[in-house]
Amino acid sequence: MSEPSLDILGIGNAIVDVLARAEDGFLERENLAKGAMRLIGAEQADSLYAKMGPGVESSGGSAANTCAVAAALGARVGFLGKVADDALGQVFAHDIRAAGVHFPTAPLKAKGEGYAPTARCLILVTPDAQRTMNTYLGACVQFSAADVDPAEVARARVLYLEGYLFDPPAAQAAFYEAARIAHQAGRQVAISLSDAFCVERHRQAFLRFVREEADILFANQSELAALYETEDFAAAARLAAADVGLAALTRSEQGSIILAGEERHAVPAAPVKVVDTTGAGDAYAAGFLAALTRGLPLPECGRWGSVAAAEVISHFGARPQADLQALVAGKLPPGARPVADTLG
Repeated sequence: MSEPSLDILGIGNAIVDVLARAEDGFLERENLAKGAMRLIGAEQADSLYAKMGPGVESSGGSAANTCAVAAALGARVGFLGKVADDALGQVFAHDIRAAGVHFPTAPLKAKGEGYAPTARCLILVTPDAQRTMNTYLGACVQFSAADVDPAEVARARVLYLEGYLFDPPAAQAAFYEAARIAHQAGRQVAISLSDAFCVERHRQAFLRFVREEADILFANQSELAALYETEDFAAAARLAAADVGLAALTRSEQGSIILAGEERHAVPAAPVKVVDTTGAGDAYAAGFLAALTRGLPLPECGRWGSVAAAEVISHFGARPQADLQALVAGKLPPGARPVADTLG
């Protein structure tokens, strides 16, 4: 087995994020469920974009955000995802490469079969810092097993997969192909559930992948409840621990719980004034994996995740604005403790 030349390779939707502030009344008028992600068509995307207030545009997508944050923490990172050969595709490629992420996927050409423009996610942030996402997948739906570069997968210590990509049918086949290559090369496969509504749409597919392919699971409390169809967090956590070797489960201001075999760790959330929760889970996964691929202890991996998430939610947008490597240089915060007694 060769030594990996990448720490993390992410696969996910290559999306340009458009973030704008909105009042609750705007969500009600547009019949939008606060805090959810919904898929929309091109016409809906154009209509909603026209009604939004001033926005900030940047390369985004869940796994792409994770990759950018992990790179900011010093990890060697690559990303596979489909954009079109258009203006937004060029924005995405430039931004993610400028963040220090290797991005080798070829864009869709305008005259090619199945062409669609680059995806965009219209994110409305309400005064309570909740983000409501409206995603036009565009070129993302063309990502398939053919776009999984075996050499790129095999050279990454951890393959990181974004649950949102379960929506396009061809992408599920890409997940299995990528996981096969990773395991054949002796690498680990991580998956983030991404969104409770996405899990509900594809529950059985997620369960199968988690049980058969995943080595590492990232999920928040609502996603975990959707996967195992129970609001009992302790019960759902036990099921997750039985399905994967390592689970990192986040609970907003309650911090995170890390489960690995007989190990149980509770890690507190880093204190912060919340401005925008966009990308919180993505940043947590980035911090956790950046520490894990350095060989750090699991509680420290959780602390890195908490610190990264806190930085991202302290401002508008899903990419870090502070020096993350400096932020994680401190010690494990008080309160980290074993939690075997709370999970049974």
